[in-house]
Amino acid sequence: MRILLWHVHGAWTTAFVQGGHDYLVPTTPDRGPYGLGRARTYPWPDTVREVSPDELAGADVDVMLLQRPEEWELAQRWLGRRPGRQVPVIFVEHNTPKQGDVPCSRHPMADRDDVTLVHVTHYNKLIWDNGSTRTEVIEHGIPDPGAIYTGGLRRIATAINEPIRRWRVTGTDLLPRFTPVAPVDVYGMRVTGLPDRLGLPPERMDVFEDPPQARMHAAIAQRRVYLHPHRWTSLGLSLLEAMSCGMPVVALATTESVMAVPSGAGVLSTDVDELVEGARWLVSDAEAARRCGEVARHAAQTRYGLTRFLADWDALVKEVAS
Repeated sequence: MRILLWHVHGAWTTAFVQGGHDYLVPTTPDRGPYGLGRARTYPWPDTVREVSPDELAGADVDVMLLQRPEEWELAQRWLGRRPGRQVPVIFVEHNTPKQGDVPCSRHPMADRDDVTLVHVTHYNKLIWDNGSTRTEVIEHGIPDPGAIYTGGLRRIATAINEPIRRWRVTGTDLLPRFTPVAPVDVYGMRVTGLPDRLGLPPERMDVFEDPPQARMHAAIAQRRVYLHPHRWTSLGLSLLEAMSCGMPVVALATTESVMAVPSGAGVLSTDVDELVEGARWLVSDAEAARRCGEVARHAAQTRYGLTRFLADWDALVKEVAS
């Protein structure tokens, strides 16, 4: 199959393009949000090909995989064909609804007969109003980073993109609660300046700006505990990646985390005091941390393995394109 998709979420796309298809990724000279092209910090295979809008006009596309409502108009304009009528469309929803009247949030693709809507978690499907649109769930898949956890550093790792802008959504305001337990290392995009914003000295928090995926995995696996403080997110892939590395986790029991983190993989709670004490326990007890990390890795590999993920997507793409 030849699949058109935009580069939106690097970690998810990295898993998706491991399948046995050809992938066309739009690229513009400015490499803006609708023309990022190939990832620079994630390993993508040679089956991913950058294409300009001009090249798309004559491209043979079997399926369009859209991830943002505005891509619908872009796809029609750049390909010169009607999405959903002349080319089959799958719309992937990565996110929970924006803040507002969440239980009644209507999905932009609701009540349509020209698209298949795919959510990445069952919680997303539950919380969005999808109307009569055909709606499926294909849970995340994680390329196995290997059981690389050592936990030799008595530090806490977390990965948060744009923690200053997103703040309470990502639980950024909760991070100072954990720094008395151990220094917190924050990985992600636009993390520069976070310690100053939180009023934390360098010895209590360090930040690492958008490192390559493999380098980030190797670094966090040296830390004793992984912290997932997000209040409102679909399901952070960084959480699943940390679990796959064999890290014990301390996570807010919100959205899909309650399905992803099993008993024995660390501490899962909506009580922040309980999470702080859980982090204190795991930081101080390396053997308990190792045991929890083994449970976490087994759970992540069993439920979110790449083989299952790609098989699910293969089945849907073939059905939609037929």
